[in-house]
Formats: sequence, C-alpha cells, structure tokens
Amino acid sequence: MALKLSSQLPLSFQKSHNGSQRWPIPHPIPSPNLAGCGCSLLPSGVTSLSRRSGGRGAVHAVKEEETLPSALAEADVSKTPSSSSKLVLVIGGTGGVGQLIVASLLSRNIKSRLLLRDPSKAISLFGIQDENIIEVHKGDTRNPSDLDSTIFEGVTHVICCTGTTAFPSKRWDGDNTPERVDWEGIRNLVLALPPTIERLVLVSSVGVTKYNELPWSIMNLFGVLKFKKMGEDFVRNSGLPFTIIRAGRLTDGPYTSYDLNTLLKATAGKRRAVMISQGDKLVGEVSRLVVAEACIQALDIDCTKGQIYEINSIEGDGPGSDPEKWKELFKAAEAN
Repeated sequence: MALKLSSQLPLSFQKSHNGSQRWPIPHPIPSPNLAGCGCSLLPSGVTSLSRRSGGRGAVHAVKEEETLPSALAEADVSKTPSSSSKLVLVIGGTGGVGQLIVASLLSRNIKSRLLLRDPSKAISLFGIQDENIIEVHKGDTRNPSDLDSTIFEGVTHVICCTGTTAFPSKRWDGDNTPERVDWEGIRNLVLALPPTIERLVLVSSVGVTKYNELPWSIMNLFGVLKFKKMGEDFVRNSGLPFTIIRAGRLTDGPYTSYDLNTLLKATAGKRRAVMISQGDKLVGEVSRLVVAEACIQALDIDCTKGQIYEINSIEGDGPGSDPEKWKELFKAAEAN
C-alpha cells in the first residue's frame, strides 16, 4: 500500500520555546502511514555472496528483497516513539542525498533534527511528523551566528551532505558557491559542534586529492574539489570522531524535491552492488541511495571511525541495509 500524504500542507511551522520549528498540530491532516510500503533501502531478508574486485576496491553482492521489514510495515512512524537512543542532526536534508538520508532515518524510526535554510521544505518532502521523531531548525552553515548551541542539544550523531554545483549556475545565487558551502560552511559547522558527538559523517567527492591533475583539474576550475578537500582537512584535524564518504558521480533520483512516499519507493535500479576503496583511486558513478545508506551505516560501524572512503556502485545486487555486509565492505577496503 502506498504512503498517503495530504496535499493540504501547511505553509509555516510553529515556533518552539528554544527557537526550533515545531511541526503543526497534525489535524485534520492524516499522518503518513508506512504500512506495506516497498523500499529498496531496507530489505526484509538477505543471503550473502561476497567477492573482492581488482585494485583497492571491494564489491559486495547480496540478494535483496525490496520490501520493508514486517515490523516496520506494521508501524506508523508519526505515532511510534523512537526506539533508538540516537539523535541524528542532518545538514543538507533537502538535497538529493539528504532527502534519502532523512527518509531512511524516518523509516528506521530514528529521531532526526534538520538544519535547513528553508524549513517549509521539510513538510513538502516528509509530511507531518511527530516532534518526537523529527524536528527542524532554521539555519545556514555559511553564517556562524545561525549555529546556536540549542541546535546541538542532545545530538549524538551528525551527517553533513551539503553541496553546490561545481560550475557557476543558478544554484550559486545568494553566494552559494563552493568556497562558501564546502569550505566555510564545513568549518563553521565543525567549530560549533560539541565534543560529545559520537560521529560526524561528511559527504565529499572523489578526486579531492588530485584537483591539480587532469581530468580533475577541469572539474576544479572554480575550486569545488579544492574547497571540499579543505573542508575534509578541517574535519580530520578537529579531534571529532569522523567518517568521510567520498562519492563518485551521483546517479539516480531524486533530482528534484519529492515527497516521502516517492523517496521511500526510490530504487537504485540495477546499480546496487557497492564498491568501497581508500586512497582516492576510485573513479566512477554511485547511486544516491547507496551514498545515503553508507552514511547511515557508518554511524554505528566502529571500524569506520577516523576513516575516509571512496564509494561507487555498479550493476548487481547490493548490501541493502544489512550492517554486517556493510562492515565487511568497509573492512575489506581498509585491508586493500
């Protein structure tokens, strides 16, 4: 059964006492219902077949069923209290990868907090949700004054997947350039984070260590790879527990903003087999769904702490949401 979201979405949030944005009281708008909704992010059963590829990458293949686990299928995310002790702060939660991360956290019933320039986008994307499951703060990492300490209260984990285009485009309007987003924004965020967070996961890009070499120097004509590397280095030297995921060229939707129903039914097509490498030697493409899942898995896999990985996806079955399969992938990359 498909997820049902009301088209009568409110246009604004209510202010909470600490400056966060509360979801409006969900009446008469019905809450989203995940019952029976199919989702490639969360397979209900897997059997394993793994192999190593040539070079420094690792490929993991499993047989996936593209349905939610039965326990999740019976749950209503908007009404069920979070069973996880995590509070995941997502920066860039309405972008292509970020939308999928938030939708997957919702489907796992993990509480999330979003920092958004435009909080109204959260309702159009994710529907009406209980504040115990998801809350929204208005803010912009480019502006240090927006990063009030209340944003980070209780946060255990952080996923940052902000970004802009490599070349001048409409997305650069309002000073949304690589320098401002990928360098200054990351620096501001790291400086504002409390030392108590258990993991910071940063989405970056392959090629950041080779931005003066062809063909990467073409991509870096306006500095995107250089500024991403500067952001990475600031994270690495911060003393915070981190994992950096360097994505290949992003493929598959969402290319624009969808709703939660669409996000939960998104698939990676045939490109579900995952390649993970280290040393910035991997070249290729990766599904946005694979990147989103890698970020969520890295939150809890101990061996990923303090590590940088490159990630691609190729045709074939993938690890789905099985943590043991992902752990094997990450460990294989470190061993090569």
